[in-house]
Amino acid sequence: MSVAGAGDEQATVKLRGFGPVGLLAILVILAGNAIVMPGSAILVLAWARWSRTPWREIGYVRPRSWMGSLVVGLVLGAGFKLLMKAVVMPLLGADPVNHAYHFLAGNREALPWALYAMIVGAGFGEETVFRGYLFERLGKLLGPGPLARMLTVLVVSLWFGLDHYSVQGFWGAEQATIFGLVFGAVYAVTGRLFPLMVAHAAFDLTALAIIYWDLEPTVAHLIFK
Repeated sequence: MSVAGAGDEQATVKLRGFGPVGLLAILVILAGNAIVMPGSAILVLAWARWSRTPWREIGYVRPRSWMGSLVVGLVLGAGFKLLMKAVVMPLLGADPVNHAYHFLAGNREALPWALYAMIVGAGFGEETVFRGYLFERLGKLLGPGPLARMLTVLVVSLWFGLDHYSVQGFWGAEQATIFGLVFGAVYAVTGRLFPLMVAHAAFDLTALAIIYWDLEPTVAHLIFK
């Protein structure tokens, strides 16, 4: 092996490890969204390429059926949002109105930004980082066993919830944690990101539709008056 080849191999190992280089890579990736959304997800893809991490290890697996995965993701994402809004969050005593995003009600000017944030930022970005990348990193750190997988799902879900606290407050963080537990469990079993990307976007787009048409109290009180 040439000196250059040996150097490349060492850099690859360091990027995939948890030494100074590996930890710095994690910090840079997690800070990516502070520059541009979805900067963190783009950096994850760059990291996977430079570290020679197989795409399947971050959930980038070709679906058996693109159309089937698309349809299933859309249905499950929209259905899960309605379940959360009409059943789960009311049972937990949540405010029926998401005040952090209520400015979107009837706001046509904000729709392009909201659509971008929900499809690209959330569907592609958050799934790539929180399910794909963090599951890979914690999987390497904790191991592949069932208990390690359960701990990974729990840790990433709590992290996902806390990530939503600064903007959406307690109820938003609680909903995001539940969302993370469900999506994390599905990912832990399937190892496939594309259906979850679609479902995540559908979840958020359903939320956007409910807010835009000012239907939050109606949906929240659909079952529990």
